[in-house]
Amino acid sequence: MRATSTDYRRPYRPRALAWLNRALDAGESLGFGRADLRADSLLGAARERTGLRELGESSLPERLRRLVDAIEAEAELHPLGRWMIRERLIGTLGNRLRMEEALRRRPAILDERIAAPVFIVGLQRTGTTVLHRMLAADPGRRFLPSWEAVSIAPAAGSPWRRLLIGDQRMALARFAEAAVRYMAPDFFAIHPVEASAPEEDVLLFDYGLWSTVPEAMMMVPSFSRWLEEQDDGPSYADYRRVLAYLQWQRPGGPWVLKTPHHMEHLETLLATFPDARIVQTHRDPATVLASFCSMMAHSRGVFSDRVDPGDVGRHWLGKAQRMVACTMRVRGAASDRGRFLDVRYGDLVADPVREIRRVYDWLGAPLLPAAEAAMERWRLGNPQYKHGRHRYRLEDFGLDREEVSRAFFAYRERFGIPAS
Repeated sequence: MRATSTDYRRPYRPRALAWLNRALDAGESLGFGRADLRADSLLGAARERTGLRELGESSLPERLRRLVDAIEAEAELHPLGRWMIRERLIGTLGNRLRMEEALRRRPAILDERIAAPVFIVGLQRTGTTVLHRMLAADPGRRFLPSWEAVSIAPAAGSPWRRLLIGDQRMALARFAEAAVRYMAPDFFAIHPVEASAPEEDVLLFDYGLWSTVPEAMMMVPSFSRWLEEQDDGPSYADYRRVLAYLQWQRPGGPWVLKTPHHMEHLETLLATFPDARIVQTHRDPATVLASFCSMMAHSRGVFSDRVDPGDVGRHWLGKAQRMVACTMRVRGAASDRGRFLDVRYGDLVADPVREIRRVYDWLGAPLLPAAEAAMERWRLGNPQYKHGRHRYRLEDFGLDREEVSRAFFAYRERFGIPAS
C-alpha cells in the first residue's frame, strides 16, 4: 500500500514540473516571465476577463493588498507556484465580480432564508470530513460540492461550449482534481479533493478575502495575524450573502456544512444563523496536530520548494490553541446548550451508523431508509486508506507530546477526550 512521504523539506515534484520551474526561474533571472502578484494587476485582470467592475464592498482591495504583501514577503513561492496563485486569485475575484453583478440584477436573491443549517466544527483531522460526507449523502440535505465551492458564479458561455463541456465549473473542478493528483499524489491519502464531493465552506470566505485558506497553502503569518485582529461581523455577513446566492442557484434541503474555521468565530456564526445547530468533533490534539501539520506541509510543498516543518508546527499549534479557546469560551457562556452535540472520533470510527443516528435524534429529524442507504454506500465506497496510508509524527514538526498535552489539558478534560 502506498504511504505518504515524511520528507517534508523536499516536496515531491513531477519531472515535467521541475523542468518547467527551472525554465521559469531562468526567465525570471533574465527579467521576464515573473507572475505579477500586485493587487492592481490582479484586480485589473479579473475585471478585464469578466467585463465587470463592482466588487460589492470597498474594503476588499485592502485585504487583497495585505494578502499579496504577505505572499511576497513570506511565502517563498517557486515560479510555477506564483503563476498558480495568480490564477487562483484572479479566478476568485472574477467569481466575486460575477456574483455581485447577479445580486445587482436580482436583489431579491438576498431574501433567501438559510433555514436550520447544521455546521460541523472541530479541529482538523477529528473526523469532520467523514461525518460531513456521510450526512451530505442524505438527499434531503444541501451540501457544498467542491465544484461549486471553487467557482460560485457560473460564467457566460456559448450554447456550443455548454454542449461540449457541460457546466464549466464542473470542468474546472475536474481539471483541478486531476492537477492535484498529478502534482501531489500523496495529498489524496490525507484529504481527497474530488470535484463532486462535499467540501469545506471556508472556501466561501475566499470570495471576500476573509479566508484562512491562504495560510493552509502558503506561509503568510503576517496576513493570518492581521485577519485575526479584524471584526468578524462583516466576514460572516458576506458569507451569508454567498450562501444565499448559491441556494438561489440550486435550492435544496437544510444546509449541512463543515469547517474548522468556524471555531474561531462561533459567536458570530450563531448570531448570523440564529437557528443553526453545531456538531463538534473531538480527538486527541497530539494526534490531530501531527496529522494536520503533515497535511499542511504537503499542501505548501505544492507551491514552494522551501517547507520548514518547524514553522508549520509552531504556526498550527498556536492556531489550534486559539480555535479551542474561542470555542470553549462561547460554549461555556451559551444559554442554550442543546444547540451543540459532541462526537468523538473514536466513536465515529468504531460505529459510524450509530453516531449518525445519534445526530438525527438530536436534530429531531427522521433518518429515512433512503438516506441511511446512501450513507452506507458512501461509507463502503470510501474505506480508510482508499488512497494510501497517511504517515505522520508529531516530532517531525518540532512538537513534543507532553507540550501539546499540557496546552490542551483543559480542553481534553472538558470533553473527556482520551489520549491516543
